Amino acid sequence: MSVQDDVDDVGEFAALLRTLKERTDRSYGSLARRLAMNTSTLHRYCAGEAVPLDFAPVERFAALCGASAEERLELHRRWLLAVAARQRPRQASAAGTAETGTDTDTDTDTADGPVESPAEADSSPGLPWYRRRRVAVGLAAACAVLAALGSLAALPDGRRASAGDRPGTAAPAPSDTAKTEAPDGKSPSPTPSGTSPAPRRSSPSATPKRLKPSPSPSVRTTPPAGGTASAPPLTWSADSQAWKLGCGHDYVVAKPPEQVPPPPVPQDAGVWAASQNAVHGGETLVRLSVQGRTDTAVVLEALRVRVVGRSAPAPGNAYAMNQGCGGSITPRSFDVNLDKDRPIARAVAGSDTGTPIPAVRMPYRVSARDPEVLLVNARTQECDCRWYLELDWSSQGRTGTVRIDDAGRPFRTSGIKGLSRYTYDTSERRWAPYS
Repeated sequence: MSVQDDVDDVGEFAALLRTLKERTDRSYGSLARRLAMNTSTLHRYCAGEAVPLDFAPVERFAALCGASAEERLELHRRWLLAVAARQRPRQASAAGTAETGTDTDTDTDTADGPVESPAEADSSPGLPWYRRRRVAVGLAAACAVLAALGSLAALPDGRRASAGDRPGTAAPAPSDTAKTEAPDGKSPSPTPSGTSPAPRRSSPSATPKRLKPSPSPSVRTTPPAGGTASAPPLTWSADSQAWKLGCGHDYVVAKPPEQVPPPPVPQDAGVWAASQNAVHGGETLVRLSVQGRTDTAVVLEALRVRVVGRSAPAPGNAYAMNQGCGGSITPRSFDVNLDKDRPIARAVAGSDTGTPIPAVRMPYRVSARDPEVLLVNARTQECDCRWYLELDWSSQGRTGTVRIDDAGRPFRTSGIKGLSRYTYDTSERRWAPYS
């Protein structure tokens, strides 16, 4: 069997792994944690750079990605061929050395075992891998010394390098104060000494009188109450103008059809709703993106709902943004029934052409490299409800809660039961009663 056949067997195995991975909305890091393996290990499997000697992690990966029985059988067949290809001795280009290239789950992100680059193999074909690696390390060290001497010689007027002049060290730059909001209205903590103070920005919660829907997602990093403790180790953004499947949504507008402009494209929904003083009709979909400030993991412990106002449904007409959505992908989400006395955020599984997508389960971990996107679907039939979310977190012995709202004010959802409902007739270019 030729070397090309071996490469094809490994590539087909890796290609199927990538196909299964792309069905999920998770990163390599998120999947690797649930598989009890390192991120770099999983990435090498999917890239065709390594093949696991045991099928157990592959079986767990397939189950996590929702693979069918036929797909698991095909994955096992391709794995057998890939293992055989990697364990078959290959003829080296110069010295006839053999390598296997197989891998296990026991490596780490910083020490991946005897893996050599093509440059190392070509430079020393007659040396074993550990000798070649030792030569490569020596060459790298020599290059680093020469680079340092060259940078020192390049300094003008014979100056001695300062901390900001050292190679690889960036000069300090004025920092821009992050947009923060304290629940008690206090301003963010001052900028560190030695940097230019950033312009003071008004907090969204300081202007709660603005009642129009937000034309863009809100982004904040909310400090704990009192403003004395350091900011939480996470950031978030919330888009309350998401539409179901990207096409379906209702707005309540207190205007007759002839005064309402045509429906916008989904990316302009916020501007359109603000211009019409529109209220979410029947349901509000909030797309919540959460990530850590650093690589340190932050655990999302719980997601809660707070209803701060109930009244009769808003008057007006219901205007549908579509004539029906196609597609068969239902994203997993949190479902909230605002008509309950004590509504809760209930995790709901999704579906991809009949393949189940597991529901989101708390607790969840995020970091700067591993963000998460949560979809909250809040619905009502009986009230004009004003509400917000609370997200509990913990990290390195600290705990806290951040408020998720619509740029400093509660989200708003109003029932449409009993209202006249219209859809846009594209041929007549006018709003017509919904049939």
